[in-house]
Amino acid sequence: MSSPFDEWFGRRRRFGSWFPDIDEMMRDVEKMMQEAFKNVEQQVPKNLVKERKLDDGSIVREMGPIVYGYSVKVGPDGKPVVRKFGNIDAFPNILGGGNLTVKEEREPLVDVIKGPEELRVVAEVPGVNKEDLRLRADENSLTIESVTGQPRYHKRVELPETVDATTAKSNYKNGILEVSFKLKSKSGGGVPINIE
Repeated sequence: MSSPFDEWFGRRRRFGSWFPDIDEMMRDVEKMMQEAFKNVEQQVPKNLVKERKLDDGSIVREMGPIVYGYSVKVGPDGKPVVRKFGNIDAFPNILGGGNLTVKEEREPLVDVIKGPEELRVVAEVPGVNKEDLRLRADENSLTIESVTGQPRYHKRVELPETVDATTAKSNYKNGILEVSFKLKSKSGGGVPINIE
């Protein structure tokens, strides 16, 4: 049975006798990559590993989907805001070791947009029916999850401003979920306290 990566490593172009040092270096890198991918294979949940039989009778293992990414935008304070998405909990240096944690659930790509009176959360959750999505909110966070089917999503979004969760409105179309909240009003004077 072959690994999903064996074919890729087998196709590498050889430099031959013209560049023996480069060829040797590439073989070393290849060994390190094969070892790293073996570690990845051991960390992948069983339901993300599938085997199928080819016409010639050989069996091929396929893994996935394994998704990892991040988005970066500049926040209102001028500092970068980095948000990760995918189903990899932590992305270690796989060449230098470390554990790769692959979850069954993906974190959707999320963007938070602050307006003068409202806060909008936009999440990409493709492949899910509206009926399978569950949303929960309080004044500081929004939790998005899909409860059945594949792919599965789960994300708790910390909100940058305090919102009135009772004003939440949402819609879902073509894999894009949009949730809007009214910002909680900040009274300038606070609450008066009587002195006894």
